[in-house]
Amino acid sequence: MPDFHLRRALLPTGWRDDVRVEVNEAGRIARVDVRGDDAGAHRLGFVVPGLPNLHSHTFQRAMAGLTERGGPGEDSFWSWREVMYDFVDRLTPDQVQAIAALAFCEMLESGFTTVAEFHYLHHAPDGRPYDDPAEMSARIAAAAHSTGIPLTLLPVFYRHGGFGPTPATDGQRRFLHDLDGYARLIERCGKIVASSPDAVLGVAPHSLRAATVEEIGELARLLEGAPVHIHVAEQEAEVEACLDILGARPVRHLLDSVEIDERWCLIHATHMDEGEIAELAGSGAVAGLCPVTEANLGDGIFPAPDFLAAGGAIGVGSDSNIRIDPADELRTLEYGQRLTRRRRNVLAGEGESSGGRLYRAALHGGARATGQPVGGIEVGARADFVELNDGSPLFIGREGDAVLDSWIFGGGPECVGEVWVGGRRVVEGGRALARAFVERDYRAAVGELRP
Repeated sequence: MPDFHLRRALLPTGWRDDVRVEVNEAGRIARVDVRGDDAGAHRLGFVVPGLPNLHSHTFQRAMAGLTERGGPGEDSFWSWREVMYDFVDRLTPDQVQAIAALAFCEMLESGFTTVAEFHYLHHAPDGRPYDDPAEMSARIAAAAHSTGIPLTLLPVFYRHGGFGPTPATDGQRRFLHDLDGYARLIERCGKIVASSPDAVLGVAPHSLRAATVEEIGELARLLEGAPVHIHVAEQEAEVEACLDILGARPVRHLLDSVEIDERWCLIHATHMDEGEIAELAGSGAVAGLCPVTEANLGDGIFPAPDFLAAGGAIGVGSDSNIRIDPADELRTLEYGQRLTRRRRNVLAGEGESSGGRLYRAALHGGARATGQPVGGIEVGARADFVELNDGSPLFIGREGDAVLDSWIFGGGPECVGEVWVGGRRVVEGGRALARAFVERDYRAAVGELRP
């Protein structure tokens, strides 16, 4: 495992020049020396810690562009969901693995160095379990291993079709478990995850539509200390249905019914009132924001200024993977606030960099939500480094957080040069080392999937 010399690096204490980093055989940072020499070290230029992707459905990457036609009525998340159900009905395990591997390559190439896969496609097309009940989860893990991205595997519990609860539909048959079946799935996934030193296992009740609060409480007790993720309050129609049937707004119902703490990541949480914002922020849970997907689906805009002002933690994810780019997620998060409030630099304090504020918030919130040893270039963290292409015209004359501002608001994946995960190079010259065979397999596996 090489030592590294970082010409300019973002540390927890700020930007520093000439940083020498020692990495142990486990891929963790053992020592950080500011003003260290470069003798015998691998030299990198502008370096930031890799960003965690806290919410992904990788199979949806192959849907990108297939849902952008106007329907007979008003299109929404709910009409998009029907297209997704039709698409998912045809996927084989080989195709799921091939799609996931390509999406993971794109994540690494764009600066994501950890992914939490919220994985709900479990069964065969007729709804029957595979001989291995974790067949699809094993394919996701294999895709992560082949590309070198550390995985937080979140097998999803999905039992009901809506609030009430109501019966599941035919379109949901590949997702469904009862509590006993889900416990067996988790047991099998534990063995899969145990084979990888960089993998973490958590639990994921899909939503308040798909699981009752009683079931959610049971799920949270399955793995002590492990991450718990759930979709909540993504759509206004969801809020209205929850009020009508359960008598409370979704975030309120969850907060009042289940003990929410730092283990939890509430995905989207877009539609909250003042009381929900304050209580969720104070709980220690992370709000998992997916601004590009939320914009694509017309979900709404998260109340980020109020949530952050209340001390809330946030992270970002690529969700539907319509586009994979952490800079785009952070840019869209800020731009949504600017459009609704009609002013600039909404999420930055006075004199503060918008890019710096957003990146640091997503870094620390994402680390908490994924349960991974990441979060900064510091002793004990995994050595996940993203080298920005300092030869880019975007970075000429840029110092400090202006580097982040230029990347997030002026660039994208083309700004990423090398990426290292656990002290091992996974991207060189902006291209994942695994991309050649991954793209070949993707073309072969997915070529027959047509609208």
